[in-house]
Amino acid sequence: MAEPLKNLYNVHFFEPFCALLEAVLRGFDRDEFMGNIHDEQWEDRELKDRMKHIRQSLTPYLSDDFEHATAEIIQLIQQIEKSLLASCRLEFMFLPDYVAKHGIENFEVSVHALERITQFTSCEFAVRPFIKKYEDRMMEQMLKWTTHKNHHVRRLASEGCRPRLPWAAALPRFKSDPGPILPILENLKNDTSEYVRRSVANNLNDISKDHPDLVLSISKQWIGKSAQTDRIVKHAGRTLLKKGDVRALELFGFHSPKEIELAEFECPESVMIGNGLNFSFRLINNGTDLQKLRIEYGVDYLKSKGSLNRKIFQVSEMELEPGKSATFKRIRSFQNMTTRTHYPGEHSLAILVNGRELAKSVFMVSG
Repeated sequence: MAEPLKNLYNVHFFEPFCALLEAVLRGFDRDEFMGNIHDEQWEDRELKDRMKHIRQSLTPYLSDDFEHATAEIIQLIQQIEKSLLASCRLEFMFLPDYVAKHGIENFEVSVHALERITQFTSCEFAVRPFIKKYEDRMMEQMLKWTTHKNHHVRRLASEGCRPRLPWAAALPRFKSDPGPILPILENLKNDTSEYVRRSVANNLNDISKDHPDLVLSISKQWIGKSAQTDRIVKHAGRTLLKKGDVRALELFGFHSPKEIELAEFECPESVMIGNGLNFSFRLINNGTDLQKLRIEYGVDYLKSKGSLNRKIFQVSEMELEPGKSATFKRIRSFQNMTTRTHYPGEHSLAILVNGRELAKSVFMVSG
């Protein structure tokens, strides 16, 4: 099992970090700081809570003057970039969190600090309180960032205003009306950095959950213009594709699967929690034309209150020639995870081709 992310904060992190704090901050007390860090709740804290706790523990050692404190943070980052911790990025997201918590009434200083800090560790969460409080000013600033020489700053322009950014509070204003976001995405659609373009696609995917027609319209304008925009549009359409939206499917050439036969569909009658569900099937093109296929499977998971919730998983995208067939074998894990708990009872597995369900099999999950 993978090491929990919260364990990034270990002795190998804190030892060199404290040495840097001693060099930058007057009056820093290593023993006191580490005593505050490792309080009675430390072991039970998850990643985001540990970040918040580190920020709270660090704050008393920073200047009471916010502008001076941000200068200290930037000086600290400059030292980190030359240290053994230079490769760390995620670990230091508590630094922009300080700006979000203490700089909300100081727009200019905060924006300057975030522009520098995001070149070291992402400020995608930290900009959101400023968007909510100063929407017009902040979006104007983020539009300016789309032309910044540093790709981390350009990415922040897109990532920070995602309506449904994971792990972050949603932006209800932009869920309702994403109009202010669109000039930013337009400026970045041909960015030289894949890192930035990926963020554009993720932002559009967020928007598609509330405004599918808008994203489909943008996709039709961008598709075929360049390889970069084609990749953006495809990644941005993933939610619509999983939902089987006919317009999205046809945009990418996935038409109704005429004369596609599903054969030899084998699915076990049961699986135990902690094991994997092994299944297989074969697709045959009985027609006379080449067919472009998007092949997926859906699992109807039983929820705690007895309802079913379907999750879609992609198998392949391919072209199947007339008279040819393709066989697929997959394993779906039923190991409990932090993101999904499995419940005993009746589930089902469906095979989907170009958004259309071709077959479904019921199976039991047992503890």
